[in-house]
Amino acid sequence: MITGGSSGIGQSAAYEVAKRGIGVILTYRGNRDGAVETVERIEKDGGTAVALPLDVGRVETFGEFKTALTEVLRQWERTSFDFLVSNAGVGQQPVMFEDTTDELFDQMMRVHLKGPYFLTQTLLPLIADGGSVVFTTSSAGLLTSRPSPGYSVYGSMKGAQVVLTRYLAKELSARGIRVNAVAPGVTRTRLGDDAFARYPDLIPPIAAQTALGRIGEPDDVGKVIAFLLSPEGTWITAQTLEASGGYDL
Repeated sequence: MITGGSSGIGQSAAYEVAKRGIGVILTYRGNRDGAVETVERIEKDGGTAVALPLDVGRVETFGEFKTALTEVLRQWERTSFDFLVSNAGVGQQPVMFEDTTDELFDQMMRVHLKGPYFLTQTLLPLIADGGSVVFTTSSAGLLTSRPSPGYSVYGSMKGAQVVLTRYLAKELSARGIRVNAVAPGVTRTRLGDDAFARYPDLIPPIAAQTALGRIGEPDDVGKVIAFLLSPEGTWITAQTLEASGGYDL
């Protein structure tokens, strides 16, 4: 199951996972057309996929979502699923610390910390023993990153995901469930209202700061997520893997 699978990194992860013969349940909030497109492409390539609506910022809806997910699993003759990719997120325009509002703080917390935390808790009984959880965090949340002014809330919440990854890896290891995170650098997605599409002049200076000479694409990160879910990743847990092309080296 992949949250935020209607575009960007989540959509790419859905494609990569489906290529490996795994049925995909993806979620969307406002981008239903993107979710339908993702499902149709997977099915066209011979895979299986279903899209379900979900707002990860609304914890009170998680019980209803679990019921809908259980029904999909029943139709697939399953009582559990193997992989949870907690990817859905929201971007923000830069806001300096002294101008940060409690509304912005609460939005970032609901979507990037409280939502993923309690969605994982809600769905944990449905995750198969030996399964895997992957959080899509951000290089902004890593201690090795150079902080950018205006992103204290976003970076703090993404850093909290990194810490959560380690704690869940410890607690869920009794069931053989691995928990890891992927930390993308600057990536071309729909976050920030498609900022790179609207302001292409932002790209060259960022590419110049990246060792591999370009900004990231969703496929760059989707492949890393699929790797962490794959048999090749079965000895990896409690890790946050930066996938940034060497940003700000």
